[in-house]
Amino acid sequence: MKHSSEAPHSVYGVEKWGKGLIEVTEGGEIGLRNPLAPEAPAISLPGILRDLDQRGIRAPMILRISSYLENEIAHINESFAAAIARADYKGCYRGVFPIKVNQQAQVIDRIVEFGQKYDYGLEAGSKPELVIALAHRLAKEALIVCNGVKDAEFIQLAILSRKIGFNTVIVLESPKEADTVIEVYNELGIEPLLGVRVKLTNQISGKWEESSGDRSAFGMNTDQLVAVVDKLRDAGLIQCLKLQHSHLGSQVPDVNDVRRAVGEACRYYTELTREGVPLTHLDLGGGMGVDYTGEKKATENSINYTVEEYCANVVETVAYAMDEAEVEHPTLVTESGRAVVATSSMLVFNVLESTLYDAPNGPEVEPDDHHMVADLAAVHGYLSHERLQECWNDANFYRNELRALFRRGYVDLRQMARAERIYLSLMARIKALVASEHVETDVDDQLEKLADIYHCNFSLFQSLPDVWAIDQLHPIVPLQMLDQTPDRRAVLSDITCDSDGKIDRFILADGVSPSLPVHTLPEDDDYYMGVFFVGAYQETLGDLHNLFGDTNVVTIDIKPDGGFDLLHEQEGDTISEVMAYVEFDPSDCVAAFRKMVDEAISTGTLKAKDRKTLMSAYRDSINGYTYYE
Repeated sequence: MKHSSEAPHSVYGVEKWGKGLIEVTEGGEIGLRNPLAPEAPAISLPGILRDLDQRGIRAPMILRISSYLENEIAHINESFAAAIARADYKGCYRGVFPIKVNQQAQVIDRIVEFGQKYDYGLEAGSKPELVIALAHRLAKEALIVCNGVKDAEFIQLAILSRKIGFNTVIVLESPKEADTVIEVYNELGIEPLLGVRVKLTNQISGKWEESSGDRSAFGMNTDQLVAVVDKLRDAGLIQCLKLQHSHLGSQVPDVNDVRRAVGEACRYYTELTREGVPLTHLDLGGGMGVDYTGEKKATENSINYTVEEYCANVVETVAYAMDEAEVEHPTLVTESGRAVVATSSMLVFNVLESTLYDAPNGPEVEPDDHHMVADLAAVHGYLSHERLQECWNDANFYRNELRALFRRGYVDLRQMARAERIYLSLMARIKALVASEHVETDVDDQLEKLADIYHCNFSLFQSLPDVWAIDQLHPIVPLQMLDQTPDRRAVLSDITCDSDGKIDRFILADGVSPSLPVHTLPEDDDYYMGVFFVGAYQETLGDLHNLFGDTNVVTIDIKPDGGFDLLHEQEGDTISEVMAYVEFDPSDCVAAFRKMVDEAISTGTLKAKDRKTLMSAYRDSINGYTYYE
């Protein structure tokens, strides 16, 4: 429990996880800072929403901040450049962005734009992603790294793209894939640019530890690697093998895991070089993590290193290994996705209503009420700090006994309603006593089970799939009223008809909590929530639970003077669009509904004058937003 002398907003820990991008303004609102203009004041996020609302763009929405994306690309590239200079490293850095992490056109277009001066490229793990990559005019030295399972068509396109200047690297994942490459080469007569993916035995810690080690899904073991090298040599293609790919893992929490994995990758690189393989590039895959919680610890949702430390560890480890083996320093490649794009997007939604688990006052006991109703009400008479646990025990005992009596028919509906209201009024007083103590108590922990439910205008399954599927944590905080002490605690329920559609783990200043401190909902204004750092995966993994589609998406650029420019707006899915996703033809649905309306007129159950109103309502709905309006 926070002491009253601290700022009301300190409970949310924004200063810990905000990365200098998110802060609380003097007016108690979430503010966004421009990292490209650090002297500029923060711009109010609720102010942005009010401006967008006037333009007809409403929550729920994904809000992308262009300058955040530009800043992260610069940060990673310049940190590698600085580490290379400090270590007197003889190679250079060529990063690539994995398209799978965020496939949205506005994101990829800006990554290519901001990455031009760094020769920043793209990673494609499928044919559709390769098609996207080849539609972008990359810098001359930029790479397109092709990972994943590849058929002959994929390989043919990758090889042919070299004819128009793309540095498209086909990373061989298996001996069978090497056979396919050789077949396509024999048909085309064009030499490919090749890489080979090597499984590392070192396994990282963290949520995605299964993506590393020799049980990982992709890449070859040592025996397969040697077989592929021999195949390429026999086919006259060994000179095409330029890149070794060794994926470190995903969201690696511990920098020492990075060092160990890079060291093992270097051993393969130097041994392949001794085998006569003319390698020039060492691709260390993904792994650079994001500190979602601000803990700066090696935990599932945090990391114990900075971008600068990550880059320094990679460069120093490779430099030492290559110098020891007397091998030329390779061009370093990483496929950081989460670290590039996570911070650039946030989900914003409004709270529609609340279900409260306390009440300001209870009703009077009536003469004919069961004696346990009076016993429950009598707890009010001895409720105090000293008897807090006793009162908690008594209140729950009497309430549970009354529920049992109701089920057996000894208590009627109105008595039960009065009892529930009395119980809720006791909970309100107990919560107030616990809050005033400023110390943790056993009752405080038990009260977490009575957190309110704030019903919110979003779909967890569409916009935050990792929160539901793998317990990913994202910072979540109210966007306004942060100069006022939160007077309630709540879990967040989404708009879907699914009991799993809720968030009940929150990042706070003092750790992870099963409830979020919130404010009593204002009567005359929207109460907004923001979920931050959702740019990685959340925009592309969502499903259509209850046919809630994509939200509105807005891309803005924060101006140095404190304003913003609206760069792009993508309207969210309409009902007709999501119907088409699941194989319904909207026009057929309109026709079928019209037929039933006309039949109702024929049988007299509907008046002819109501036909227009009913058909208009159906058409308006089918063309409307899937979320609450």
